[in-house]
Amino acid sequence: MNRLDGVSQSFVKAAMRAPYLSRDDERELAQKWSEAKDEAALHSLTQAHMRLVISMAVKFRHYGLPIPDLMQEGHVGLLEAAARFEPSREVRFSTYAMWWIRASMQDYILRNWSIVRGGTSSGQKSLFFNLRRLRAKISRNGPDGDQSSTFAEVAMALGVSVHDVEMMNARLSSPDSSLNAPVGGEEDGSATERGNFLVDTQPLPDEVVQSHIDGERRSKMLREALTRLNPRELRIVRARRLAEEAETLESLGQELGISKERVRQIEGRALEKLQEIMVGKRHELAHA
Repeated sequence: MNRLDGVSQSFVKAAMRAPYLSRDDERELAQKWSEAKDEAALHSLTQAHMRLVISMAVKFRHYGLPIPDLMQEGHVGLLEAAARFEPSREVRFSTYAMWWIRASMQDYILRNWSIVRGGTSSGQKSLFFNLRRLRAKISRNGPDGDQSSTFAEVAMALGVSVHDVEMMNARLSSPDSSLNAPVGGEEDGSATERGNFLVDTQPLPDEVVQSHIDGERRSKMLREALTRLNPRELRIVRARRLAEEAETLESLGQELGISKERVRQIEGRALEKLQEIMVGKRHELAHA
């Protein structure tokens, strides 16, 4: 259990000394706060239920976060419960508040447990907080056990995919590693950082620029080559090769008053002409 500082210890002692409330006392205090915003009633109601906050914080201590911080988050949840509680419903405040306390602490843990945000969906959240309990079953199989069947059982029980179970199990099995952490060579001062071993699959800046220049050059060459086609060739090439949705040979034949086979022949000849022009311009540039 994480150590508590002096303030936290005093807080815990005060919470433990607070009297237990009967159902009638709870209802009376809740009504005073709900109807008249009586601050004293709110304090008495929440102080009497801080035991729930402390108990829940201790249960979540295994996530490596300070218990005082967990208690603070739980207190926020307790206040939220007091603000939303309806005394007219025949429900004990402790039962209602427990859900809000747990939810507040779980949200805090998900935000701070790792630098990589997780538990962004209800299924992932359930997996995160239940897999630690279910990992005992996984570990019993040992390194030679059939983990795949165990992962499948966990996935079915929690309503998530097997892949999600495998990924969450891997995350919970190892802590975060800094990309700036040194790797090897510490003794002679030649250590390099972990981030230096990451492979960037993106093209280099000069390659991006060169590709952009080449693309503009090809576009310019194509525009110039198109001016060498006659109107009918240009119409067919634009409709068949440069439009987002290519027109059919039949529709172009009807428009131009020729057969679709003739359209195909003109298209082929126009493409050959464009290819010859483009090759010639590239040759000129290469020897310029």
